[in-house]
Amino acid sequence: MNRFRSLCLGAAAAAALCGPVLAAPASVEGANPFAAPSTLPLHAPPFDRIKDSDYQPAFEEGMKQQIAEIDAIANSKAKPTFKNTIVALEKSGRMLDRVSSAFFGVVQANTNDALDKVQSEEAPKLAAHGDAIFLNPKLFARVKAVYDGRAAEKLDAESARLLDVYYNQFIHAGANLSDADKKTLMDINQQDASLSTEFQQKLVAGAKAGAYVTGDKAKLAGLTDEEIAASSKDGKYTIPLQNTTQQPVLSSLTDRSVREQIFNNSWTRTEKGDANDTREIISKLAVLRAQKAKLLGYPNYAAYVLYDQMAKTPDAVEGFLGKLVPATADKIADEGKQIQAMIDSSGTHFDLKPWDWSMYSEKVRKAKYDLDQSELKPYFELDKVLKDGVFYAATQLYGITFKERHDIPVYQPDVRVFDVFDKDGSQLGMIYFDYFKRDNKSGGAWMSNWVQQSHLLGTKPVVYNVANFTKPAAGQPALLSFDDVTTMFHEFGHALHGLFGNGEYPTLSGANTARDWVEFPSQFNEHWALYPGVLKHYAVNYKTGETIPQALVDKIKSSQTWGQGYDLGELLAASDLDMQWHSLPADAPKQDVDAFEKKALADTHTDFPNVPTRYRSSYFLHIWANGYSAGYYAYQWTVMLDDDAYAWFDTHGGLTRENGQRFRDMILSKGRTEDYGTMFRAFYGKDPDVEPMLEHRGLKH
Repeated sequence: MNRFRSLCLGAAAAAALCGPVLAAPASVEGANPFAAPSTLPLHAPPFDRIKDSDYQPAFEEGMKQQIAEIDAIANSKAKPTFKNTIVALEKSGRMLDRVSSAFFGVVQANTNDALDKVQSEEAPKLAAHGDAIFLNPKLFARVKAVYDGRAAEKLDAESARLLDVYYNQFIHAGANLSDADKKTLMDINQQDASLSTEFQQKLVAGAKAGAYVTGDKAKLAGLTDEEIAASSKDGKYTIPLQNTTQQPVLSSLTDRSVREQIFNNSWTRTEKGDANDTREIISKLAVLRAQKAKLLGYPNYAAYVLYDQMAKTPDAVEGFLGKLVPATADKIADEGKQIQAMIDSSGTHFDLKPWDWSMYSEKVRKAKYDLDQSELKPYFELDKVLKDGVFYAATQLYGITFKERHDIPVYQPDVRVFDVFDKDGSQLGMIYFDYFKRDNKSGGAWMSNWVQQSHLLGTKPVVYNVANFTKPAAGQPALLSFDDVTTMFHEFGHALHGLFGNGEYPTLSGANTARDWVEFPSQFNEHWALYPGVLKHYAVNYKTGETIPQALVDKIKSSQTWGQGYDLGELLAASDLDMQWHSLPADAPKQDVDAFEKKALADTHTDFPNVPTRYRSSYFLHIWANGYSAGYYAYQWTVMLDDDAYAWFDTHGGLTRENGQRFRDMILSKGRTEDYGTMFRAFYGKDPDVEPMLEHRGLKH
């Protein structure tokens, strides 16, 4: 995502990767840690010096400084050139970048009331700040002059791409609107930013309030002793909610009434009619976004968003999703039939419900493939997975190495920091890992940058991965499910995209790409979790030192297509729900959220029996506050891309340095310096092909 759009056009777009601020308008000179570049290695954030009270004054000063820089560019008497206009824009806003990257990273991973207050106050200001840049007529006139005279500039390919991106972003942001329409747009942008921030904060609070709490240990029957110990505090047992509809513990808990309670807590977390209810916010956001699209000449917000994505149009997205629905529905029906049969054979008949699916799906898996997920966890100890799995695969593919360091300040004690060295021994970048769940952390897992790579700015990448794994009790190992292992590989794929950035300009570097491209490297990296040479290297029993036996590996692999109907079904439902919300025209009335959701799923045939949408509208963080509006389909779109890429690897020798280098050179290092379709075709040899995806998921008849 472009630096201006993610950091200046507001908290709404940035919240997916970032977070909050505090009201204490003190001087930023001298004492404020954001006033000058960090003196730590690679300009890593000085978290030992940063106080909550530093953020808000730094935001205010950062915006002030950038506006002064923008005014100097816009009012220059010199003839507009690429260097004095576009490059100058790239160099502007350094202080704002520093505070934004640190603040939004911390607020999403480790928020508090003070930071929430800052985010609420600064979100509309940041939206207005972005508008002050992109709706500045003098500035746009200079950008347009450079664009119109680009042939005379004789720009290299990357510079020409940057100019094209800037020009189109100004148009897309409303630079050609009348003054009256610009005023309307600015008001919409500020309202969107404020509502998105409010949504995010209500969701964090709602998830915290929705935790299942009991004083009866027997209610947790089915969990391991370690899991029960980790949930115990002050004589109570607490099962916190993950951000998805389904909860991991539902595959283990044997008390059906407890499963139902936890599922319902998840399903209604922000629909209780209390202070954490998000439905009014959602209905307002949908209207605002439709109005914005109309103002900018688009039939709906989805069309507005997709203009620079790989898919290009809502019709292309719906056509792609629609191709997957019939095979998915058939797979779900078959899975449901087998699960109901398992229930019926258990001695007590009841009709399958969503809160039963995970538990009895695992029973089918065990009966069909003799695979018990509890057998796997002893082989997946977090540190071993990280160092001998995630890092090992990256070393084999790309030649990079890692060394943990303990002298870099962090924002929370569980956070770990590693130097990353390139194949020639030079420092490539730095990476932080924040893996354990906290009740002040947003749900899910993500990656972003503290520092963006750029040759122009002379900066190397400093990236981070965040997840929500259960923290073990003191003295116990952190044992993971295979889903958790896959998450580690996934987020590290994003990290590689950031670490391998090799661009001149920050706007085009690393993971600053379209939503339906950015998930490609991450999902591709998941494949190495089960790759024989990698799996055997990290999957070692933490008690016995035994490498995972081949018989168990075979069970994992043979069971891979089991549950794919459910997995894809919940994703398709969420993707279509997103597209339906953001395909509303501007003249559509304000929606009843529950009624709209029900109709949207029915209309797209994604109201699969007993397979609820991965996110309900009311807790769909991705689309209301994380920048994935009209973009959640990207997860499925990029599965197609990653399965294609892995099929290429498979036919060219698999995990080798030569193949890794080719992928790094042609995909991971490119950022958005080229057209996505052009990049993919150069690597794969043809357009994306859905066949490997259908085959990999067992959906091909």
